[in-house]
Amino acid sequence: MKFYSLALMMAVGCSIAFAQNADALLQQQSAQLMDRSAQLLESTQSTIPGLARASAPLSEDAKQTLIKLKANGRPLPSDVYSYLGQLRTYLVLADALQKPTPFSDEARRQFSELRTNVDLLEGYFRVLMVRTEAQIRPVDRDNLRRYTDANSKLVAPSGAKHRVLFYGDSITDAWRLNEYFPDQDYVNRGISGQITGEMLGRMQADVIANKPEAMIILAGTNDLGRNVQVVTVKNNIQMIAELAEAHKIQVILSSILPVSDHHKDKNPRYENTKVRPPDKIREINAWMVDYAKQKGFIYCDYYDALVDPTGQIQAELSADGLHPNADGYKIMAPIAQMAIDRALKQALTSAIFVQQKATRKRPSL
Repeated sequence: MKFYSLALMMAVGCSIAFAQNADALLQQQSAQLMDRSAQLLESTQSTIPGLARASAPLSEDAKQTLIKLKANGRPLPSDVYSYLGQLRTYLVLADALQKPTPFSDEARRQFSELRTNVDLLEGYFRVLMVRTEAQIRPVDRDNLRRYTDANSKLVAPSGAKHRVLFYGDSITDAWRLNEYFPDQDYVNRGISGQITGEMLGRMQADVIANKPEAMIILAGTNDLGRNVQVVTVKNNIQMIAELAEAHKIQVILSSILPVSDHHKDKNPRYENTKVRPPDKIREINAWMVDYAKQKGFIYCDYYDALVDPTGQIQAELSADGLHPNADGYKIMAPIAQMAIDRALKQALTSAIFVQQKATRKRPSL
């Protein structure tokens, strides 16, 4: 019996006896898919120059998650969700790197199989959500464990370097900051698949406690993908920004990137404008411009640099119409750096003003 047939039967429910048998078979097939996906992740790393190095931390996370899934016996939705996110982020990384020419047919086949496995595992995850409704949200909903170890190892910036924290979802998670911003103390705290509510939940652990001078927030596209109301997205971004402001962190608000349907013929899942409507992206971005002006925050405009005349992300800048590829990040990097420079200059000016004001108020002796 095929995976999706079992998934459908599990979702709608049949007799108790049949559901128990189907559950056991479904669990066995999903375990095989997870093992095979781990093999594909390892074997494809050598097919693209730089992929093994760039994906090393992510691969280790995926390996540990798979060990945990096996140890638990009955997989928890939160662990399956984490594993799915790690596989997706790995594929984003692979798409962002320049592939060798010629690119072997075997490498293409393995990447195609890995994408198919991710789709199948997503179906299994949905079955788990239906079957265990009370456990839809993982215990660690905001994935605070992801950066616990990395946060504990952060040391104060050396010399004249400024700590800047990049905060967001998979677009940030896949951004190799050390490559695009060499010799900088830029910290990546992106987590694939997260929405703004989850980012808000880890502000203390992943942002405030790390004491950056500035943070660059890129968030909201996953909210639209999950049909979160626009007003909720705005409220969450506002709370993230004002929490940072209250802790004297310079705030940089990044526009949500445009999406496209340019590659939907390659994969139906790449038809992005239906689930992330361009008019909602523009609405949130326009609000961000006004909000940044009102609060004195810096606005980082990726949207205008990446959009094409049809209002979609340029076809050559994204392999899936959602995540930027290497060429997309090359365009984004200087825009981000200019925004960071403005934020740090603004912080310095403000500090000088405060110091001058304090000096003027000192009583004469």
